[in-house]
Amino acid sequence: MSPPVLRLLNPYDGSLLAERPYTSPAEVELRLERARATQRRWRRMPYEQRHDRVVRGMDFLREHSAEIAADVTRQVGKPLSQARGEVAGMLSRAQHLLDIGERSLAPEVLPGQDGFVLRIEHVPHGVVLELAAWNYPLLIPINVIVPALLAGNVVLLKHSANAVLCGEWFERAFDDPDLPGLLSHLILDHESLAGWIRDPRIDHVVFTGSVEGGRAIQDAARGRFIDVGLELGGKDPAYVAADADFDFAAENLVDGACYNAGQSCCGVERVYVHADLYDDFLARVQPILENYRLGDPMKDGTTMGPMARPRQPAELEAQVQDALAKGARRLVGGGVVDPRFFAPTLLADCTQDMLVMQEESFGPILPVMRVEDDDEALRAMNDSAFGLTASVWTRDDARAEHFVAELEAGTVFQNRCDFLDPALPWVGVKNSGRGVSLSSYGFLSLTRRKSVHRRLPN
Repeated sequence: MSPPVLRLLNPYDGSLLAERPYTSPAEVELRLERARATQRRWRRMPYEQRHDRVVRGMDFLREHSAEIAADVTRQVGKPLSQARGEVAGMLSRAQHLLDIGERSLAPEVLPGQDGFVLRIEHVPHGVVLELAAWNYPLLIPINVIVPALLAGNVVLLKHSANAVLCGEWFERAFDDPDLPGLLSHLILDHESLAGWIRDPRIDHVVFTGSVEGGRAIQDAARGRFIDVGLELGGKDPAYVAADADFDFAAENLVDGACYNAGQSCCGVERVYVHADLYDDFLARVQPILENYRLGDPMKDGTTMGPMARPRQPAELEAQVQDALAKGARRLVGGGVVDPRFFAPTLLADCTQDMLVMQEESFGPILPVMRVEDDDEALRAMNDSAFGLTASVWTRDDARAEHFVAELEAGTVFQNRCDFLDPALPWVGVKNSGRGVSLSSYGFLSLTRRKSVHRRLPN
């Protein structure tokens, strides 16, 4: 019997992009043993050598950036301009991590008593299994790949079934006959993946995806004393205060809700607008939403491509219908354009009991609710099972700092949304996950602490 094959389809036209066999247990075993052997040598190499090898890998990806961007668009449906932007963002983010790697990983020397040396070292876990999501198939993996390798780990990358070609690009970038298995890409189904997570040769797991997927990963690792990093869903709120820069907020919030067809864990998924601005806000965002052009993501004029997964449009429409049944008004958007697309949608007069205000949408829906003051906005923003990001649109720094102190979110923005700065740690609370990526803290999550306590000879 021939091994099972993954069929990768173009979400725009349904055409077959590629067929790839699933990685067999024997092949995973081979790659895992090879990775462990290489990691023992890799971690002992001077940091400068590891740094230079990662730079060469990024140079390879830069040289092939046009091909990679085209593959991203064909796999997940985002417009080619956005795919090119993701390639550029990946390279920029990797460079920042390369720039801060040495000082982030440097041992911490502590003041001690005379005659003693106290030091904290950051030791690599070993074999890091990264489970990457499809919505940003370059940015998400690079958050782990660069710091993991710089720290002395090796990486097994299991990319989403929707984006296996991106996994192959990463494997090619770090293919090295002198360092076999430095980064290997695997194609696994959920059942076999769970089995490998239980394998004692896997030292650390990082997963980006749904809450349900995170629970499954955590369950698979149960009973093992390893770290599991989970970057899960979001229902990210925004508050437009009475003193907000009105036009600026409207334009940015629409982009935050609709970029990548809303398929972003930190995209804007619910908006609370002060009563003084409420009607004007709706009138301002409506033409912006109407201006999106849906179509072939490979064409320059397209500003929104198809949804990446066939079931998404129907799921989004179900949330809209629930909102309409509970009193919301649909001002923009005709729902499911065809099985591939979902039109950008503006919902007015939303309330907290609606699914669209509580459950992750992951699509281009902008639900708006009127609030009377800051306190009502804050209560509503925190009324969620999620806590990834939140944004406050105000000219008042004191108001912004009040929300910073009270919001239950991993990142709080003022006058910005849907953005990751690699200098800041990327974290979630509640059902948005646990663990850290990016910044110096991202390096620490990919290492463990070793305390050194030396008593010097007299």
